[in-house]
Amino acid sequence: MVCPSISWGCILLLLCFASMGDAEYMKYKDPKQPVNTRIKDLLGRMTLAEKIGQTTQIERTVASGDVMRKYFIGSILSGGGSVPAPQATPAVWVNMVNEFQKGALSTRLGIPMIYGIDAVHGNNNVYNATIFPHNVGLGATRHLSDNIHFTLCNCISICEITCLPCSDPDLARRIGEATALEVRATGIPYAFAPCVAVCRDPRWGRCYESYSEDHKIVQQMTDIILGLQGEIPVNQTKGVPYVAGKDKVAACAKHFVGDGGTHNGINENNTIVDERGLLGIHMPPYYDSIIKGVATVMVSYSSVNGAKMHANHDLVTGYLKSKLHFRGFVISDWLGIDRITSPPAANYTYSVQAGINAGIDMVMVPFNFTRYIDDATSLVNKSIISMSRIDDAVSRILRVKFTMGLFENPLADLSFADQLGKKEHRELAREAVRKSLVLLKNGNSPNQQFLPLPKKAKRILVAGSHASNLGYQCGGWSIEWMGGSGDITVGTTILDAIKSTVGDSTSVVYSENPDDSFMKKNDFSFAIIVVGEPPYAETVGDNSDLTILDPGPDTIRNICSRVKCAVVIVSGRPVVIEPYLPLMEALVAAWLPGTEGQGVADVLFGDYGFTGKLSRTWFKSVDQLPMNVGDPHYDPLFPFGFGLTVNSSQPGFSEARSHGDKKEITVCVALSLVLSVVLTFDLGIGIFQHGAALL
Repeated sequence: MVCPSISWGCILLLLCFASMGDAEYMKYKDPKQPVNTRIKDLLGRMTLAEKIGQTTQIERTVASGDVMRKYFIGSILSGGGSVPAPQATPAVWVNMVNEFQKGALSTRLGIPMIYGIDAVHGNNNVYNATIFPHNVGLGATRHLSDNIHFTLCNCISICEITCLPCSDPDLARRIGEATALEVRATGIPYAFAPCVAVCRDPRWGRCYESYSEDHKIVQQMTDIILGLQGEIPVNQTKGVPYVAGKDKVAACAKHFVGDGGTHNGINENNTIVDERGLLGIHMPPYYDSIIKGVATVMVSYSSVNGAKMHANHDLVTGYLKSKLHFRGFVISDWLGIDRITSPPAANYTYSVQAGINAGIDMVMVPFNFTRYIDDATSLVNKSIISMSRIDDAVSRILRVKFTMGLFENPLADLSFADQLGKKEHRELAREAVRKSLVLLKNGNSPNQQFLPLPKKAKRILVAGSHASNLGYQCGGWSIEWMGGSGDITVGTTILDAIKSTVGDSTSVVYSENPDDSFMKKNDFSFAIIVVGEPPYAETVGDNSDLTILDPGPDTIRNICSRVKCAVVIVSGRPVVIEPYLPLMEALVAAWLPGTEGQGVADVLFGDYGFTGKLSRTWFKSVDQLPMNVGDPHYDPLFPFGFGLTVNSSQPGFSEARSHGDKKEITVCVALSLVLSVVLTFDLGIGIFQHGAALL
């Protein structure tokens, strides 16, 4: 009687071991398996709770290891300014991310979470990171090659002007590469960038996040995705996300779609547009982003012809997913589904239903995640949201996680810690600043240019609210969501850059807003005035006046009436400047240059030439807005594509780099004639004689 019992016990034990052996091999854990096979295997093992958890993104302040385990959370984010500690080091960041990740890995299936951050101009939330120029500045850069010169022999006044080629996508790609490394330095594998909005009205508070009013420039600059994610393989299937490795991050094209075209430039408002305008202006950057393998797309708060984008099934599912074959995941914006209703969250259950059924795959909750999970679960159980819709959402999220190797390398380490604020990255940012500067005026006649400035001068006055303010020159989305004032991080102010550039015998005097008495008592060789906008983000930045920050206008009047001056505008968009233009000798648009202010001084003092061109139309008056190149009422102060260069044969110009950072196409003609030719034949808006630069 004993033997049979032992025999059956042995058999059961062997069966148990066999079962364990089978369990040890799970296809979804095998990196040698095709991604679709891994997705199918894992999806088939998941409960509804685990699936809903994957669609949930929460803010780091409500996350913990226990929360990750209990709710199977699929993603965490840092909102603007949300950091583990003030001036946190890479080690502090990595430890925080890993603690959350360990919670996710301890769940039954061990699905890693993906951590995201708004790295929109460098890893800008993080202290000591390199902060690059905002997109509005990068859109003004130009990639130029093959020197071509035209000379009009009968012209009395000859000046140089660079022609209007494409933007500098190679620069964007290199910035993407550096940003990816600095994001990885903090243990984070996902960046909510780039913004590929086509801003059609500078009154919009997010216009500085847009490369241009022209979709062609925005399309070119989507090469930043190749820097963030890596160059896609030759045979990559269109629409399938691609992230090359541990030194790359998943990117996010945003905000789908039409966010840059809202009525009167009001943030989160309604974009009134016909099909041709939507598909011809606002949609093209998404074509390029998808072709370049972008991993995720974020939906816009705004509406298109009255339909909220977060509930727009026709555009999110019908167009983005079905027509464009996008196979990454679609993520909501912060509290995005809440804003489907007015007021926000008035009927949250309906918002969950409308958002997910529209095609949103991951919901940036970000705080009250139990309410979202409960409502989503209930809606699925009632078949109001189908299981097939949930499976599609989870499959897309898993596809990104598998593709980027998150299952094989879920935990971060300090191997990239030295990349944060790296010298080479700061030099790249400095290059980007130089290339983004646009020279709008230079002297009161073509043959009497004021720039470049001499490094050897007796006394130079530097003035203005933005000359010695690192926070102001970085703008919004810098350390804090709204940005800040003063020494918010590590960097070089424009004032410090000027001091380090001039000769040893040159005295630099700084006075933010000198009065008449100060000006009468002092004798200056010339003055540099740096003024502009205060930092802002999103709706706070909506502005119908577009004036420079007080006392900027008075600073210009007081100084320029007594000494020759160059004015540098630090702003996220064109601002009202025409009333002061006759007072100044030179005018430079510096946009929001970021931490590397040395790039401004490099060009002001002639170590490098001006090569930037306006990627936005500079209006005369806000009453003209919206006004974009090609409009029938086009009458700007400075037209789209405008940008002077300096005559390198005149004294003061550095022989070292007389034509900027790269070879450039130079056209030597009278300014009024070249603009007539370019605007007639290249932009198609008719003959346009432009004399603003000579005011």
